[in-house]
Amino acid sequence: MEESILILGAGTMQGPAIRSAKNLGLKVFVVDANPRAPCVSEADFFEPIDLKDFEGIARYALSLKENAGLKAVFTAGTDFSASVAYTCEKCGFPNHSFRASESASNKALMRRCFENAHVPSPHFLEIKKQSLEEILSPNVLEKLTYPQVVKPVDNMGARGCRMVRSADELFPALETAFEFSRTQSAILEEYMEGPEFSIDALIYDGTLTITGFAKRHIFFPPYFIEMGHTMPSQVPYKDYIALIRTFAEGIKSLGLSHGAAKADIKMTKSGPMVGEIAARLSGGYMSGWTFPYSSGLNLTEQAILIALGKKPHKLEERRFVLDVHEPFEIFAYTSMVASAERAWISIPGKVKEVLNLDEAEKVEGVKNIFRRVSSGDEIDFPKSNVEKCGNVISVARTRGEAEKIAQEAVGKITLVLEKENPKTDEFLFGAREPDGRAFPPRAYQLPKGASNELAYELDCNSEKIIPKDESVEKYLPAKAFPFLEMRDWNNLTLRQTIQKFDKLRPSHAELNYKKFWTALLRGGIQGALYAAQ
Repeated sequence: MEESILILGAGTMQGPAIRSAKNLGLKVFVVDANPRAPCVSEADFFEPIDLKDFEGIARYALSLKENAGLKAVFTAGTDFSASVAYTCEKCGFPNHSFRASESASNKALMRRCFENAHVPSPHFLEIKKQSLEEILSPNVLEKLTYPQVVKPVDNMGARGCRMVRSADELFPALETAFEFSRTQSAILEEYMEGPEFSIDALIYDGTLTITGFAKRHIFFPPYFIEMGHTMPSQVPYKDYIALIRTFAEGIKSLGLSHGAAKADIKMTKSGPMVGEIAARLSGGYMSGWTFPYSSGLNLTEQAILIALGKKPHKLEERRFVLDVHEPFEIFAYTSMVASAERAWISIPGKVKEVLNLDEAEKVEGVKNIFRRVSSGDEIDFPKSNVEKCGNVISVARTRGEAEKIAQEAVGKITLVLEKENPKTDEFLFGAREPDGRAFPPRAYQLPKGASNELAYELDCNSEKIIPKDESVEKYLPAKAFPFLEMRDWNNLTLRQTIQKFDKLRPSHAELNYKKFWTALLRGGIQGALYAAQ
């Protein structure tokens, strides 16, 4: 009987798993609650089952084991490694234990494992919605120091996560976290200051092989939005080893023993501290794209071999031993070239059209462009990693070249928004949000003094007009001249944004000087195009 595999999830992040399983000659069964998920059509067989339905997935898997030669259950880039582990235990397949995977899926259980094993991680409180006032009593509240971080215990992609910088922000942040938690439970933990890294690894036969190590580029406090990463990452060797050692200790504390593991970990002034460890391969285009491009190794294929109980032979061909010997024999896999991923984002509104994707695709070195929005979609400035508008992935000989290529491609893509939208008007011309402190940020964040001087210049010219069809470059406010090379969140300099507007809108109606420049400086090219409609 032909061997088969059951893959949990049919989203973009599970595409590499489906394709890798087929490359290995497996028949691929896929489950997902959404029958219109992007990769449903790539499966040999699809069944609409919610990924949190442990019993339903296990029943389906047992029937496949009996009738369709099922040999493994697998996921990547989802919240549901515990569903995989539960099903594997029912079927007798090799995998992390259910208990270990559950601990790696629930941030409160995870923190307790770290705490019991003395793995460096933030001090925390678990807070359930029904016992909120009991846990956060006045006595506890008065002892809190800020900043803190609030996270749902059982979600990923930074959904419902944010920094809390004062007591006023605490309870609204917790309410949001409860909304994103399946169990209406959150953790409140001390904020870790320092650069953040993502690490992928494979565990089997008492060995741990590092298969991806990247610095995460996090922006837009109080939220944690990853705008990209590059493989391989540059970090001093002693820091690299310290981070790997702490990751390994965290894996051991959770009891992960057979399969994939993924860490978010920071290098603080006190040394490495673990944010979280998941019992799966990473999402965020790292395990499925940037690492394979950078290393030449199909990581997902090797992880599937481990799930099948087989030797990942290609993994062993080019790995080397690290200077860390406990609690595992630890190896790392080498990269040969560089690969960068960069995201693009939008101001709030409704998408009218997406321009210049073809120009971005033609940039030499661009390997993939993942577009997540289309005409008619409602969009917002991101508060989580699932609210970004798309991603570009590049490959080049060096890190610098790969990053430059990805950033150039991002800068070419333009989302035009529909006119007369209250959310767009509020973003461009209204007050900042009440949770404020510069969120959402301006496209061009001038120093406070220069910003005030520019605002005064615009006020003094509130009746001034940019004539019909004239180049706006000729009407740049004098106080903005020193900032022409400042870049916005989509990597366009102020100069490039002005020139891009003139190229896209050589014909335009008369423009109110103050309104146009206010919109451009606040919302970049999107703001300029919106103001000119």
